[in-house]
This record gives sequence, C-alpha cells and structure tokens, in this order.
Amino acid sequence: MARRYNPGPREFVFSTGDGDDQRVSVGDPQEAYVAFSAFFRGRDAGTYVIEDETARQRLVLMPGQAVISRQEGQDGQDGADRPRSEYLRVDRANRYLPSAMLFFENGYAGLDHFGQWFSDVTDLDASPETRGAVRAAAFTTEAAAIEEVGRIWGDSGIVDPTDQYVAFFDSLEADEDRAERAELLTLLEFLGIERVEAPAGAASGEVWVRTDPRLDREFARWS
Repeated sequence: MARRYNPGPREFVFSTGDGDDQRVSVGDPQEAYVAFSAFFRGRDAGTYVIEDETARQRLVLMPGQAVISRQEGQDGQDGADRPRSEYLRVDRANRYLPSAMLFFENGYAGLDHFGQWFSDVTDLDASPETRGAVRAAAFTTEAAAIEEVGRIWGDSGIVDPTDQYVAFFDSLEADEDRAERAELLTLLEFLGIERVEAPAGAASGEVWVRTDPRLDREFARWS
C-alpha cells in the first residue's frame, strides 16, 4: 500500500556528494519540490540524493548515468538494516524532477508506477528491447497486464477524437522510450489486442490500437 503524505513539517536532506548538503523543513510536497528544483538546477552534478531520514528512504538521481535509484531501509529479524534498492533507466532528461515530486508525495511507493524498475542495476545494461521483454514477462495475469498497459498509456497516451482508437507514446519518435514500447507490444500480444496502422502524420514511435472495454476501464484511472 502506498505511503500517504502526512501533513505537517517534514525534513529532507539534498546532497550531491560535494559536502554542501542542504537540509530543508517543508510543510507539503509542493514546497519540497520547489526547494529541490532550485537545488537541482543550481548545480552541475552527476548524482543528486534526496533523503528522508525519518522514513529511512532515499531517491538518487544520476543524470551522468541516465539512472534513477530508489532505496528503502528494512529491518531484518536480527535487527540488521537490509535496504531494498531498485533502478530505472532514464530515456528522457525531463524525468528526473517528476520522480522527485512523486517521492515527496508518497516516498518509495510513490514511484511504483513511474517506469520499469529492476532490482539488479546490471539489468539496465541490457538493450531496451531486452529490458522491455523482461519487464513484460513479470505480468502473468490479464489483470496485472492491463494495469501495466494503463500505466504506460497514462504517461504519454491519448484517445483518438473518434473514440475508436487509443494511441501510446503520443508525438514520440521510434528512438524514444524503446524499452517501454517493447514491453507494451509484448503485453498487447499477451492480451490479444492488435495494433492498427497509425494515421498519416503520426510520429514514428506511436502505437495505435482499437478501443477495448478492458483498457477503457483502466485508462479511466489514469486520465
């Protein structure tokens, strides 16, 4: 279950590893986002860390490696700290600050639907098509596959004005979001949903399908 934001002052620590850490006390996620945006844009670093010491969670943005990491501490039965980490390959530079906002809102769990998370950072070295296939293979039921298709659509999808078709990756070219596209195509095949030809003028990366009641219900959640 997603951890909901608790009203009232909260503290975050922003750092880049240069020793010039910034500790902020904020009243809401938007205030935290504004403070971090200034911190992020005012530096030229390869790594930016947002730490919530109370929740024992952190978000690590690594523009130098095109990677985002989210980390959450867990106590084992022996009392040892066993942090959980997941990694995300960033295909678009404008993904970093939105990930920070989600973290400020709901911490580690707030990023559940942000993209293709992997527990092993070496998985990010695979080709986008391989990463997409691996991710798609994790969804073994129709319900889970439909939810994941909804997540992908919610990031950059549209409904055609005729209400007969839906498009994924609106206005994106084929060299953008390759891993997500590979995952989507596998999931559509799993669900028995066929692609249709994109209309004239569509960007090369767009994926069009006919409307489907299963998808319509899911897309309503992401609209």
